[in-house]
Amino acid sequence: MAESRNPVSLLRNTEFVALAGTAFARAQAYSTILIALALYADAFGTTGVVEGLWVTGFAVVQAFIVLPLGRAVDTGNAKRWLLAGLAINVVVFVAFAFVSNPVDVLLVRVVQGLGASILWITGSTVVGEIATTGARGRWLGVYNQVGATSSFVGDLLGGYLLYAYGFPHTYAVLALVTVAATVLVLVALRDDPGGQADEEERTGLETLVGLLDVPMVRALVAFRTAFSVGKMSIIIFLPIYARTEFGVGAFAIGAIHGGGKLAKALLQGYVGDLTDRVGKKHYFVLVGALLYGAGIAMVPLAPHAQRAFDAVTVGGLGYAYTVTPAVATLFTAYLVLGVADSVRLPASMALFVSEGERLDSPASAMSLRSISWKVGQVAGPLSVGLIKDVFGATTAFLTAAAFIAASAGVFVVVRARTPMPDARLQPGD
Repeated sequence: MAESRNPVSLLRNTEFVALAGTAFARAQAYSTILIALALYADAFGTTGVVEGLWVTGFAVVQAFIVLPLGRAVDTGNAKRWLLAGLAINVVVFVAFAFVSNPVDVLLVRVVQGLGASILWITGSTVVGEIATTGARGRWLGVYNQVGATSSFVGDLLGGYLLYAYGFPHTYAVLALVTVAATVLVLVALRDDPGGQADEEERTGLETLVGLLDVPMVRALVAFRTAFSVGKMSIIIFLPIYARTEFGVGAFAIGAIHGGGKLAKALLQGYVGDLTDRVGKKHYFVLVGALLYGAGIAMVPLAPHAQRAFDAVTVGGLGYAYTVTPAVATLFTAYLVLGVADSVRLPASMALFVSEGERLDSPASAMSLRSISWKVGQVAGPLSVGLIKDVFGATTAFLTAAAFIAASAGVFVVVRARTPMPDARLQPGD
């Protein structure tokens, strides 16, 4: 019997549920801690450079481990790597409960980067590997939908927990979710999931060079290097900007993030299925990038909206909340970012996995995807944080938007200058 094309049907597959559980735990932790970072920045009175270092610390360790990690996953037992990543995240939550200064935050962020990298590369690779033939875009899209749903829950529930109960109780909840995901992996996921490459066939460096010889991979790497500068800057600085410029509370910051996360939670599985049926996944990547740049460019409109419009009070069930024009503007901007990611992500991930399979190295391809992100993840927040300190938040956000636009241009130019027969664009993904 043919597999149903309804994305929700994948939730009846116990192995997919186990893998999705790792995405749920990872994404919820990531989104909740981003809100916590805004509270730490406010409490410690940090500068933009210090705030950028919190992102850089998260990314630097990933830049060093992703390539050997990808090769280790290709040649080893991916299930054990998933369990290790989940265990590291539990340690992170315990450590965050005891931070007392910006340096402590930086050190714990380094460890968090290690755990997140293991879960992201291993989980997405295994999903791509065990996906049904011809349905990889849908599998990866729904996998991302689960992560986005978790981020949405993390934004709202995490923001509420931080607001109502503080750091220790919030981190305890994150630890419980991670332990539940660990049990799912132990019980439901097969041992040695996915394919294993020959460990002696090639080294990690040889694999990297071979992947960069693939035209589509080369174009995607160039794109992601530029794109990451803009995206990582908006991810770290938007919640801080909302808190420090407009006094937005933790729960409201979560609600701002929630618009984009809700869009990704609703759309990615369906867009992933659309890429499977339509093909030409590179067009989805390009359109998503341009839309993302437009969303970032909306953020500097927040102070203008705050001056031009009146706040609106909404209520129900005995509660009332005043929505300021700034919050409404930031929410709308993040909603656009969520739609943009829904268009881009399933296509990008499917292209990396399918091209990596040509060299029997899908996890190494996902590692290369991650490496290309680290350049901007390390340099972007620091440079944009410096711009924020010297020229102000508006210039910083417009700079981030310019990097996104440049990434789209880089993708078009690099792809146009490399031969790419149609056959290479029609893998069974």
